[in-house]
Amino acid sequence: MTGCCEFSPRSALFVPGHRPAMLAKVARVRPDVVIADLEDAVSPSAKEQAREDALAALAQQRPGAGTVLARINGPDTPWYEADLAAAARAVVSGSLDGVVLPKYEHPTQLDAVRAALPAGAVVIVGLESALGVADARPLLAQAPDAAYFGAEDYIADLGGRRTSAGAEVAYPRSQVVLAARLAGVAALDQVVAVVHDEVAFRTEAQQARALGYRGKICLHPVQVGIAHEVFTPSDAEVAHAREVLAAAESGVGLVDGQMVDAVHVAMARAVLARATPLTDRRQEGHTAV
Repeated sequence: MTGCCEFSPRSALFVPGHRPAMLAKVARVRPDVVIADLEDAVSPSAKEQAREDALAALAQQRPGAGTVLARINGPDTPWYEADLAAAARAVVSGSLDGVVLPKYEHPTQLDAVRAALPAGAVVIVGLESALGVADARPLLAQAPDAAYFGAEDYIADLGGRRTSAGAEVAYPRSQVVLAARLAGVAALDQVVAVVHDEVAFRTEAQQARALGYRGKICLHPVQVGIAHEVFTPSDAEVAHAREVLAAAESGVGLVDGQMVDAVHVAMARAVLARATPLTDRRQEGHTAV
């Protein structure tokens, strides 16, 4: 089992590919990752134009985000090959850092994407079908840079129904984050489709962090700030983590009435590692993205 996780975004903001003007506006919220979406956000009749417009906008000006990606259409679609080839050229030119591969179901799909992209390009995969979730562990063992759980597509694939309580995705949501941890890659939590419901987004983000997710997919700029707040350790958490490490080094057995053992030391180190945002780590050279 590898360590987790060098590339660990708190937010991944999707921008519809057919609305490229929106890409320039994300700088004010500074998402860790911005994704020009050529897949679900774009109707079939607009796919070709969206690809051209989005990549032209990115070539003219990169958005204000730590990492810039394009979500291509899946391998079973007629737009996949052209999307991947165009994205590869954009990575070479520096306007993109990599791609998002949706509906990941077979290791050969990730192999093909990796082979088409320059070395070092970022690839995030989506586990959002019954097969993708069921095979999450071997799929993520192929070492993508990160993975997300796509609840909406997963439930549609099953023929189920999404509810506000979310009991119908409790199992797959846990399955994906567990497989990601075993593979040593960061997991991004599901969308909250009601984009202006900040309470729902915060509640889901807090649940996701408790489950072990490192960040959350965002569909609106207002969600980015909430994701950063939830997935960045607070000052109190950082201070407590430092106390735990100091106590461990000095042999003190208790901090705030709790035992200090190897588990708590590991948790404290994880808190401190996540205390520096991905965008800042990138600028400081702490991670190659």
